[in-house]
Amino acid sequence: MTHTIIIEDDPMVAQINRQYMQQIKDFCVDAVFDNAQSALDYLQKNVVNLVLLDVFMPGMNGITLLRKMRADKLKCAVIIITAATEMNTVHEALRLGVIDYLIKPYSFERFKEAVQKYIIRMNLLSSGKNANQEVVDQLLKNSVTTPTAANNKLEKGLNAQTLEAILYHLEQMPGKKHTCETLSKESNLSKVTVRRYLNYLIETGRVSSSIDYETGGRPRIIYNLL
Repeated sequence: MTHTIIIEDDPMVAQINRQYMQQIKDFCVDAVFDNAQSALDYLQKNVVNLVLLDVFMPGMNGITLLRKMRADKLKCAVIIITAATEMNTVHEALRLGVIDYLIKPYSFERFKEAVQKYIIRMNLLSSGKNANQEVVDQLLKNSVTTPTAANNKLEKGLNAQTLEAILYHLEQMPGKKHTCETLSKESNLSKVTVRRYLNYLIETGRVSSSIDYETGGRPRIIYNLL
């Protein structure tokens, strides 16, 4: 479970962020704060994996809080969600290592994309393997893309970030019997979404499918990278 807190002084926006996060599997909102100092006190005493952080707040603003978090070596990841559009604020947030920067108002799809960036980054960092140049390049990019996403025009409604998430899990364990259900769980995406992207990958020649009858029950479809 990914432990998340929300730091937002607008109750309506805080509620929207909570509702959005509750729609994403394996993420829980442990606390909501309307000021930065209370949030910092909590962060110093509790395990937090991900912070959804506003910039404009009474007292300490979000950028100052972010600086204090880095100075205290708090390892939680941060997604900025704010109305602040000044380029120096964006630059400072990026310099301090935020995962993403969302400008209000924003859609659930854009919110989910930001969380997916966090998931992909954490998967790469926790893979247990030595880094190669490709992995480092992915970590340094603001958004992770694949050759398929970069070089081929995706069908309408498909998202390069989601495609990357599915390909990542296929690539990490090439010998595993990947099914729509297992990929859905590993990528934190719905089975309907995973199935649509798998069909696209089959059509474009990146993935093959076969039927596994050795289940002791109902046969299942297995997917593998080509």
